[in-house]
Amino acid sequence: MKILLIEDEKLLADSLKTLLTAKGFQVEAVYDGETGAEYAELGIYDLLILDVMMPGLNGYQVARRVRAKRCAVPILMLTAKSDLMDRVEGLNAGADYYLTKPFDTRELLACINALLRRQGAQVDTLRFGNTELDLGTSILHCGENSVRLSAREFDVMRSLLQAGDRITSKETLLARVWGYDSNAVDNHVEVYIAFLRRKLSSIGSDVSIETQRRMGYYLECKGK
Repeated sequence: MKILLIEDEKLLADSLKTLLTAKGFQVEAVYDGETGAEYAELGIYDLLILDVMMPGLNGYQVARRVRAKRCAVPILMLTAKSDLMDRVEGLNAGADYYLTKPFDTRELLACINALLRRQGAQVDTLRFGNTELDLGTSILHCGENSVRLSAREFDVMRSLLQAGDRITSKETLLARVWGYDSNAVDNHVEVYIAFLRRKLSSIGSDVSIETQRRMGYYLECKGK
């Protein structure tokens, strides 16, 4: 699961990133609201953790901007402002939960897991056609046949399975798999798509990765 952390207190942000990374999450941290909004609008994150009191765009403004883009990603607000009207404003801005500082890390993790479950993001497998990806082991299954995916292959395949027959652009895959600030280029995506096509074929999958020219990739079941 990929989390975007928007927090202007760099020490706290880096501490939270370390904690969440140790729990198995992929975390990107940014330190101001404007940059955070730009990252969030990519639509590649499973959860936003958002501070309220920041210079430039504050947390309420970031949440409103994200929701105005029809981005339904869960938003967890972290703030020292605990008054009732502050919580109301946060929820009205589009936050799903409002956690006041200081907080216990156990409560933070419980909130994150609850929000991901609510969104249906915490599942064990993803399936399309006769093929299933085990999210815990990175193994792609088709009947009795299986093949293990590398870390990059897993991230690309997971993104394609989550989208199913909807088109996923190369830009989205680059941002989601390699990172927003990566130097990776379109050819990196093409190489891993080729790897995945061969692995799908090797296990007898009826799933094919199709290309929509100048738009991206989508999944299709053979014979349909």
